[in-house]
Amino acid sequence: MEENARPGPVRAALRFVRKAGVLLADYEYVLRHQLRANFDRDPPEALADEAGEGAPIVLLPGIYETWRFLHPLARRLHAAGHPVHVVTSLGHLGMSLAEAADQVEHYLREQHLSGVTIVAHSKGGLVARLLLGRPDASARIRRVVAIATPFSGSPLAVLVPFPAVRALRPGHPELVRLAGDGADVGRVVSIWGWYDPHIPGGCALPGARNLRMPVGGHFRILGSPAVLALVDELTSG
Repeated sequence: MEENARPGPVRAALRFVRKAGVLLADYEYVLRHQLRANFDRDPPEALADEAGEGAPIVLLPGIYETWRFLHPLARRLHAAGHPVHVVTSLGHLGMSLAEAADQVEHYLREQHLSGVTIVAHSKGGLVARLLLGRPDASARIRRVVAIATPFSGSPLAVLVPFPAVRALRPGHPELVRLAGDGADVGRVVSIWGWYDPHIPGGCALPGARNLRMPVGGHFRILGSPAVLALVDELTSG
């Protein structure tokens, strides 16, 4: 009996160790890239030149991230021939979803962009989802690639004493309105990993194309070769 009972606790211990390793690697990734972003001085305008033949891409960061946190991804997409646009007025994206969507919608109009693919991380994907419910903005968007986006919120948000994060909890009025706006989300591709320490419930969005990848983490997923290859594929067509 004792021998038969051992595999269960052993498996549980291994899962715990594996998840702890993902958590540590996740924070190593975010600290390293936030530090890099603080020293990044490359002008965003250089990414938007239209020398290439690719469709335009708008990059949206997550909460408490600036676009510079995603600069390695921006350079990769630009090198593939895409003009890559960033909305610098979003700052660290601590504003409400509606305010952020206003900023992005204004940018799309101001730059006369159409056929846009939005590549977004975390909260940025919620902003993109909101834009799909706005007729003018929606008409300019071809696809949304949302990476580690809490479409149903995260139960862990209630543990963080900052209003901008608490607004990402399940049942928050912004998320409830977003889920019920009736927008066509068939253009959304939601990508997340097997374990996200910030979004334990996953990132599935009903009606979208949902892809759970064999990589762990909320931040380090942005550096996963498998995820980057998938982003290349989704932005090339």
